[in-house]
Amino acid sequence: MDTKHRPLSIEVCTVGTLDASLVHPREVFKAAIVAGATAVLLMHNHPSGDPTPSREDKAVTDRLEEVGKLIGITVLDHIVVGDDEGGSVSLREGA
Repeated sequence: MDTKHRPLSIEVCTVGTLDASLVHPREVFKAAIVAGATAVLLMHNHPSGDPTPSREDKAVTDRLEEVGKLIGITVLDHIVVGDDEGGSVSLREGA
């Protein structure tokens, strides 16, 4: 996102398996740094269809927010997407 929180690009950082994904801050922030972004909006899906954030989702979000603060890139939100019935959940607004 730029300084007015307009998207600069959409990037796929990692592709996981049916029930797990390796998320490293280096990969998440790489494109943001190259693009000169001031903020990022994170999203991922739950193949199960249930968008309820897991303990791991919350831990990854906390870590990414911490790293973002160190490098000057704000994590605006982390959204977990489910199926049509499940909708989505914002970790910023609380699960």
